[in-house]
Amino acid sequence: MIALSGRKSILFQTSMVSILTVVLGVGAAQGKKKAPPPPAGLPGQINDLMKQLPGVMLDDAGPITSQIQKLVVDHMTEWMANRTPTDVEVRRELEGVFSILHYPLEGLPATFAQPWKGQTVIGAGYTIGWTDYDRQNAVAIFTSSGGKSHLAAVTNFVPRVTDLHYEVLPQLEWDDLRFFIYGFRLGKSQPRLSVVLYSFDGQNLKSLWESRDIYDGKMEVLKDKVIIRHLNEDEYVQAVENKRKPPRHLASYQLTATGIQFLDEHDIPF
Repeated sequence: MIALSGRKSILFQTSMVSILTVVLGVGAAQGKKKAPPPPAGLPGQINDLMKQLPGVMLDDAGPITSQIQKLVVDHMTEWMANRTPTDVEVRRELEGVFSILHYPLEGLPATFAQPWKGQTVIGAGYTIGWTDYDRQNAVAIFTSSGGKSHLAAVTNFVPRVTDLHYEVLPQLEWDDLRFFIYGFRLGKSQPRLSVVLYSFDGQNLKSLWESRDIYDGKMEVLKDKVIIRHLNEDEYVQAVENKRKPPRHLASYQLTATGIQFLDEHDIPF
């Protein structure tokens, strides 16, 4: 009986040694596994750069966001060189560039295509963000005709807006192509509108007028006039504290050959 117990003890010890050897061997093998290689191609490069942004303030992010801008603009310039794409095709190509980003990282394309003087002017824009407030954007302007496209200009719209929107103006008293770029910034009780009026003469892009951080601003273009409805922040806060509705304001602007001119502003019902 004693001999049998000793034999069982030896078998038990042997089994335990075998199990430990297997477990340790598996752990060592797992520890020696190499990290998976980074995703190949442009989406992988963009993803690697974007991963460096969380924790970086927008004012300090320039070295990274400028690298991203160069990669994106260079890619779009090469991709569009021998084609005249639609705005939808441009948007889809930009979506592919940002296709492997994961929250909170994001890249939001915004595009337009406008016939003008026998060619098409294409805007290929995007907003990248790593928080709700830290956001940067870029818009590349291309001219396209005869199955060929060329980069004409690049601009950076107002930082910190959540995304980009365009409003192309009709050809009235001007020979150049004019359009608004606008977007909204978060961070207060109401979103704030920022808007820039651009002029493009086929080679050069310049700003004719801009207004930033319009509290709860909403813009509407009516042929040769621009209407912006908005609140006054101090009035809004006081009204909320007193449990009443604040006045809303309506500002009118006239589009002119040289840009835009303020007409008047008056109160409207909330």
